[in-house]
Amino acid sequence: MHLQIGDRAPDFKADTTQGPISFHKWMGNSWCILFSHPKDFTPVCTTELGHMARLKHEFDKRNVRILGHSVDPVAFHIEWAKDIEESQGFAPNFPIVGDPDLVVARRYGMIPRAAKGKVRDRTARDNQSVRTMFIIGPDKKIKAMLTYPMSTGRNFDEVLRVVDSLQLTAAYQVATPANWKQGEDVIIIGALSDVEAKARFPQGWNAPKPYIRIVHAPH
Repeated sequence: MHLQIGDRAPDFKADTTQGPISFHKWMGNSWCILFSHPKDFTPVCTTELGHMARLKHEFDKRNVRILGHSVDPVAFHIEWAKDIEESQGFAPNFPIVGDPDLVVARRYGMIPRAAKGKVRDRTARDNQSVRTMFIIGPDKKIKAMLTYPMSTGRNFDEVLRVVDSLQLTAAYQVATPANWKQGEDVIIIGALSDVEAKARFPQGWNAPKPYIRIVHAPH
């Protein structure tokens, strides 16, 4: 399956390190970050899971549930968590999906449907495309996808920035400019006419070009 922004995130049932879940039901009315890894006991992923655990309180404040995913069985995840805590200072404090049959990886288009072989016989390089982070809204639709190679650790400050932008733009009819950070000025979306924008933003806006209407970030 080739997923795009705006598609409904595929539902699934799976075992995790915190027990079995039905994904959409587990999400409830929260946002979710589903972030995937090609193999347990790999160095870059170890640092990522530890860093996500360190930042979990920031995602909690934003009503974002975190769900890790790796193609190995849950029993392997539990052993890996010990290494993560020992080396990174934080153990995963969110569930991690076990996907030894590659069901979730295939359903989310991260691995070819024709991929064969048992997980225990597959290397991280065989699964290297299982490196996508999906940000999913409460409506269960995919809002953003960030895909990294195995050699590049993900930037979780950027993930938080994207979440802040997505949540702001979902609540108000605005967009965020390049390098935007929470609290900075935003742009009124082009779909709003000037008349509609005036009703929504009565304080007016700064327009260096007619199509670039800058306002203070709404609260």
